[in-house]
Amino acid sequence: MNAVPMLRRYLIYLVVFLAAGLLIFVVIQMLQSFSMERYDRKLKNVNLTGHRNDIEYFISPQLLFQIQVSAGVLLLGVVIAVLLFFQVTYWYALLPAALVSLVIGFVVPILYYLRKVKKRAQEFNRSILDFSMGLTSGLRAGQALPQAMEVFARRCEGPMEEELEVVLREYRLGLELSEALQRMHDRLPSEDLQLLVISIKLTLQSGGSLAEVLQRITQTIRARIEFHQKLTALTAQGRFEALAMSLAPLLAFIILFIINNDLMLPMVKTWIGWCAIGVMLTLEVIGYIVIRAIVNVKV
Repeated sequence: MNAVPMLRRYLIYLVVFLAAGLLIFVVIQMLQSFSMERYDRKLKNVNLTGHRNDIEYFISPQLLFQIQVSAGVLLLGVVIAVLLFFQVTYWYALLPAALVSLVIGFVVPILYYLRKVKKRAQEFNRSILDFSMGLTSGLRAGQALPQAMEVFARRCEGPMEEELEVVLREYRLGLELSEALQRMHDRLPSEDLQLLVISIKLTLQSGGSLAEVLQRITQTIRARIEFHQKLTALTAQGRFEALAMSLAPLLAFIILFIINNDLMLPMVKTWIGWCAIGVMLTLEVIGYIVIRAIVNVKV
């Protein structure tokens, strides 16, 4: 008999939650439409001063700040709605949850674009070996270094294509090729690329067979890549264990909350329970960072 009123109450809570989420979404969209500025990514790609490998390559600072504020407000509203749904009305629970959710929502967009920056750098690094092999093949075929670089730029894609277009444009405008390559390394730092650029610069200054030098550099880069792949495979288990150990307490809390609701309610209805949750989350974050630092071997 009590199941019907309880189900009706939960349905009302669900409707209110969806309405509040929709209202927050509409308000955020309106605020963004009033102040959003258009951002031309292609203009930054061909900027002769050279774009940096940072968040500004993907998104303008103004738009990023708007997304951060929107995500923070949206997550705050969702967390407060969920806590009220579970009848958590104490200020010592709502206030910390609101502050933490606001900070998390503000930081997550930055982490997302930092991940895109890292992914672009990784794609570029994976193309360095092909770049070195392409230059070697072009030089052995009788092409000059700029010609070999231009031929390879027409065949490649992704970040390497974008960067080589900037390098060739700078070279056509009068900048020395070695200096243009060094500027590419400044935009996307890489040990393999640095080794390649230094070798080209020294060979052009002192003379010698650039094709032979690039062939040896290609072998060195290939050996470094193979070692890095082996190291990544050996540390994959440690990265998975870091994630699994960090999520285990949260999953255990959810399962116990579903199985025995009366046993776990004091965790979300008393200030001692919220202090315990805060300590647990802090220790989990510290443990995850420590484990990731241990398995993240620099090469």
